[in-house]
Amino acid sequence: MSHPPLSRRTVLGGAAALALPATGGAAPGPAAAGKAMEGPTEGATGRAILGRRDGRWLNAPRQWRAEPADELTIVTDRATDFWRETHYGFIRDSGHFLGFPAPAAFTAQLRIRGDYRQLYDQAGIMIRVDERRWVKAGIELSDGAAMLSSVLTDGRSDWATGRYTGDASDFWMRATVARGVLRLQVSADGRTWPLVRLAPFPVAPAYRVGPMACTPERSGLGVRFSDLRITPPLGKDLHDLS
Repeated sequence: MSHPPLSRRTVLGGAAALALPATGGAAPGPAAAGKAMEGPTEGATGRAILGRRDGRWLNAPRQWRAEPADELTIVTDRATDFWRETHYGFIRDSGHFLGFPAPAAFTAQLRIRGDYRQLYDQAGIMIRVDERRWVKAGIELSDGAAMLSSVLTDGRSDWATGRYTGDASDFWMRATVARGVLRLQVSADGRTWPLVRLAPFPVAPAYRVGPMACTPERSGLGVRFSDLRITPPLGKDLHDLS
């Protein structure tokens, strides 16, 4: 499909322009690395990142670094995004995603620290089956406010969003997938996890899950990811916030 020269800003309105200084890291390759996520070796790092060696990049950023203490820092490339069709009419599959293998049922959680400055700056967690079936969730800057945002895509994307009242520069996301159901939770401290979203989700024998970041309107968002955990599904009651 050919993409029209149309950005999300064009559709929804203007935004203030402000760049964020880079946070360092050497480029392993061009931003398009890892585009065909489903390949067995495409985008594979072969390095210990976030305490694991089985991560695979989809669209590796030019600047990223595996830090001590099992942390990952990245700086986003220009005009990166994940979206399919709804409202805008275009498809974007250019966002940065480091995917780790997960089984048919799992819980994953991740700490995200970033400094969001411009419209649609975003970072969080992503779960992906393929280019048509995925979810991303985290903080996204919209209309000058840090929003708790999730985009669930099964052929076409939706967008669920609401103002985040915690510290958007430092938060945790948790995702549980089991038996065709997705449960998203957020935490300000890594201990209490209120519900963000409960939704049907495509059933698959395996998934990829990990950190995600995009800047549709610019480059230069610095994000630090840490505390990645992928475990069997927690199986807690819906109103158990632990």
